[in-house]
Amino acid sequence: MGLPCDWQISKQKVAQRGRYLLETGQWSDCKFIVGQEPQQQILEGHKLFLAMSSPVFEAMFYGSMAEKTDPIPIRDVQPEAFKTLLEYIYTDKVDLGSFELACELCYCAKKYMLPFLVEECTKFLWSDLSPNKACRAYEFAKLFEEPVLMEKCLSIICTKTNEILNEPSWDEVEVGTIVTIFDQDELQIDSELELFAAIERWAKAECVRKSMNPSDPKALRSVTGNALTKIRFLTLTPQQFADGPGRSLLFSETEAFYILMNISSKQASNDMPEGFSTNPIARKKPRHTQGGLNIGMPQFKVPKSLEFASLLSANTWQNYPSLSYASTSLNYPPCMMGSEPDRLDSSWRYPELRDTAKNPSWEGASSSPALIESSFRDGHKSYCLRSMTQQTDCLNCGVLDCSVTFSVDKNICVIGVQVPTQVACEGNPLPRSADGTYTEILYAHLLDSESSRLTYTHFTTKAKIGTLVEISFNRPVFIQKNKVYRVGVVFNKPGWYPMGECVQRMTCDSVLFSFGVGNNANCVRDGLIRSIVFTYHPSESHETK
Repeated sequence: MGLPCDWQISKQKVAQRGRYLLETGQWSDCKFIVGQEPQQQILEGHKLFLAMSSPVFEAMFYGSMAEKTDPIPIRDVQPEAFKTLLEYIYTDKVDLGSFELACELCYCAKKYMLPFLVEECTKFLWSDLSPNKACRAYEFAKLFEEPVLMEKCLSIICTKTNEILNEPSWDEVEVGTIVTIFDQDELQIDSELELFAAIERWAKAECVRKSMNPSDPKALRSVTGNALTKIRFLTLTPQQFADGPGRSLLFSETEAFYILMNISSKQASNDMPEGFSTNPIARKKPRHTQGGLNIGMPQFKVPKSLEFASLLSANTWQNYPSLSYASTSLNYPPCMMGSEPDRLDSSWRYPELRDTAKNPSWEGASSSPALIESSFRDGHKSYCLRSMTQQTDCLNCGVLDCSVTFSVDKNICVIGVQVPTQVACEGNPLPRSADGTYTEILYAHLLDSESSRLTYTHFTTKAKIGTLVEISFNRPVFIQKNKVYRVGVVFNKPGWYPMGECVQRMTCDSVLFSFGVGNNANCVRDGLIRSIVFTYHPSESHETK
């Protein structure tokens, strides 16, 4: 049975006609293969509808790098979220039926630059926040750099801490979230025993997830990171510690003894174990909200990378909603996103540099954020190109991920990476143009030692085979010397890539890079990350040792 004739007559509004086209697929001129097997689905669309709603779709269909693959693979989005995205584009309506869908759709809306849909998603997440969802929502907000949502989640976490610690969902939170919670000065707990019981329970669950023995003290301690050191054991009585934490497998006998001695006497002959909190002051309980206003709410320790953006949320956010959409799949700086450039100084783009107490070697460089930004812009861009000792080729059948840890002996600023493009190989399934180019689709991110994401980018470009392509992160990131970081890249185009073992120590412009720090040394796949692109402040060479 064919489609009805003159169907337009019965549709009064554009949204009704758009829904009809979406549901029937009439006149569709593009297809997407969305998700991963076995949930993968093929969805149809109309290039004009999509392009007039999203600059990403416009570039995809009508730009100089127009996508010619059919169907177009969208592997990093779930089909249900992409369907909801299409419904919003075609009808201006969105039905957010669940917390999970709102999170997934918010990511999708950011990827395709639909800021008003991002706003709808975050509003839904705010309204649906509860103790059993607050930690997951915080992790989502941190991952996708939504500082306003981060603060709201932390508000709930701090005012309902005792409920959150007893939720079954607590066992599944990330260790970085636990550290953030334990780092707060105000929590709704009766004593630090509640925090200790929570981290002990979480550690056992994490060991099971990682196929480790939850009865092994070393395994338990290895998964907790530095969360245990954030607990203020000196606020406990000797009996509280001896009857509870002192018997735990999380401590060695020596550590338990030294902590107990310091609890019992201020003049203990032995110091607290290295790294453990020496704070003897009990946390305050936050006062509850009254009349919709936050009365006496705690001052949250928001991660430095989002601190300035959080400050904007109180006033500028409402006037310039595009600021909340700073991280996009296209590498536009915030001042190009519909905001006023004069309202945004470089401390927003390079927030790490504002904390001169944390980064003393940069303090004398400039007291002006504008001059700091200028030092980046005018500074010499360096490429730490890793020498490859042995090369082999790898076939990417769908999604190929790689990562490498590194540390440096000087403070630098990382601005991107270089990765190899595909190589000519018989049987390569990727169709190429006559000039030997193809469309490369990449994702890259930079993590700190706690696996917290510092920056990332979605990157699409026309690439020539057998060359290197430079990926620029959304913003430069300050890297401290002698600390471990991890850079990761995901390749999304099927084809053959050159990789192999690389030299683990390289010196570039007087900066010594050590790669493979930790447990991934000599990994062949990390050879896909060929170069770290960086700059460093001229005053670095005069740093006081």
